[in-house]
Amino acid sequence: MRCLHLILLCFLCCFADVQSSKATAQDFREAVFPITELKLGLGLSLPSSPRLQEKVEFGTGFCLDPSCRFVGTNYHVAATAQPRRIKGQKVIQRYFATGPDDKGATLNEGFQGLMKYNLSRDLAIFELQRSLPHHHGIAFSLDELEIGQSVDIYAYPLGINPLRKLRQFPGTFKGLTTSGLLAFDYTPSEGNAIHGGASGGIVVDRKAGQIVGILSEIAKGGRPIALAVSVKSLVEFAGKVQPYLAQSIFPAASAKGIPPLSSDLYPKFVPPSAHHLQQRPEEPPDVKLLRNKAQSQADSMRNFIAVQTFSWGFGEKETSVAAYEIRVVDGYQRFRELPDGTKDLRDVPFPPTNDAFVPGGEWSELPALVGSELKLKIQQVPDVVVGGKRFKVFQYHASPEDRVCEWRMVNDFLLFATGKTVAVECFGEVWTDQEMNILRASEHYELPGKWKNFQGIVTYGWLNRANEPSRLVPLTIATQAEYKKKIYWCRGAFVSYRMFSSHARLLAQDTHPPRASGDSVDQPK
Repeated sequence: MRCLHLILLCFLCCFADVQSSKATAQDFREAVFPITELKLGLGLSLPSSPRLQEKVEFGTGFCLDPSCRFVGTNYHVAATAQPRRIKGQKVIQRYFATGPDDKGATLNEGFQGLMKYNLSRDLAIFELQRSLPHHHGIAFSLDELEIGQSVDIYAYPLGINPLRKLRQFPGTFKGLTTSGLLAFDYTPSEGNAIHGGASGGIVVDRKAGQIVGILSEIAKGGRPIALAVSVKSLVEFAGKVQPYLAQSIFPAASAKGIPPLSSDLYPKFVPPSAHHLQQRPEEPPDVKLLRNKAQSQADSMRNFIAVQTFSWGFGEKETSVAAYEIRVVDGYQRFRELPDGTKDLRDVPFPPTNDAFVPGGEWSELPALVGSELKLKIQQVPDVVVGGKRFKVFQYHASPEDRVCEWRMVNDFLLFATGKTVAVECFGEVWTDQEMNILRASEHYELPGKWKNFQGIVTYGWLNRANEPSRLVPLTIATQAEYKKKIYWCRGAFVSYRMFSSHARLLAQDTHPPRASGDSVDQPK
């Protein structure tokens, strides 16, 4: 069942022009900025009486995307500073590329003493409620660095003056460290070496004006050597936690997997009409195997906890963002607001600037549909290669008379709402690996009325956790529909997975089926 909320309110949104991704030297103040967090706590002063203490933690951040709604920095900065706002904008989600349980994690010196993390993945991303005004990202370079290549390091290190300013440190590429970091010889700026607070700054190729690394630490012993995390590590990290963002800012690098907004590869499948008394033909062995694997995949996703991030918009404009904790128990899903919501929500609330539709349960419904709905006609088509990997492709179709796919339309008059449910024609594609595990599924609805061309795309990936068997989980979900020649969309991603026991039960009684939308697999905690 899909829910559609007819738009009865005007969309009042302001959008900034997307600025050029390539910055000049004077533009770096709009791409790099200080991160400062003041923390208050109780301490002891002589003679052992409690007093309020202030602790200030410093770092540097940079715009990850052109509109600067995502801010990049180091893991050791984000994990200790934990700012709730950056330059006045609310932080709605933090993503860590590493942590104490990450493979290859070692003890390293941090703000609060020793911290355990993987040096080569010392990265974090802050997602903001709104873009930072008057700020923009710049381009990244994935080219291999050459020994002696000229760079400039931009960061906000601490100095004698408490007012930090952006400093530029000229440098040259020295080579790779044994831990996988980029090493650069650098020249002090105005006689000042790189100090604390500079972590999270950017290393920029001087000739191309593109980011080649993220500053993470300096060499011990006072030597003028700066160490940075490579952009390739950032690409891998962003692809896991923000696949839509990664596809837009790293299109070539993120093409190795299934793009979350990938299109179907074959024309619409319409099976030949059959007489209603004709015996249903036996399905080919591969189709039977697909149905069995699809049902098993649907059953394996009936219990988990994760975080879902959402964005809504129309055309090229993003209008709203949100993040919720999703809890799925025995196939029923509930949402809680982050970071400390206590009320269970059956559905994600409509955002204030886009009430066209909210996410459905495509991530669970599509495998169950393929696995159990025998009225669905399925055929196999030739394999395809996407991102260097070979996939088996199946097409499916159901007519309105089959009553396999239904669409619910709701008219909201503020004080009351009316609605109706209609059976619709539906079709789509299912992509599997060579073992028939579903990694992508799409659906298309032929809608009645003013809404046209609904489509949904779901991608799946393997969740690998210590002491647990690998399992397939939803990664992304993207839905859209056309209304009065405008495309309205909602995109979601799943992150921070935690699994339930299969014997868990919800206390509240509810008979409604699940609905949802979807991030990341293998994300370290």
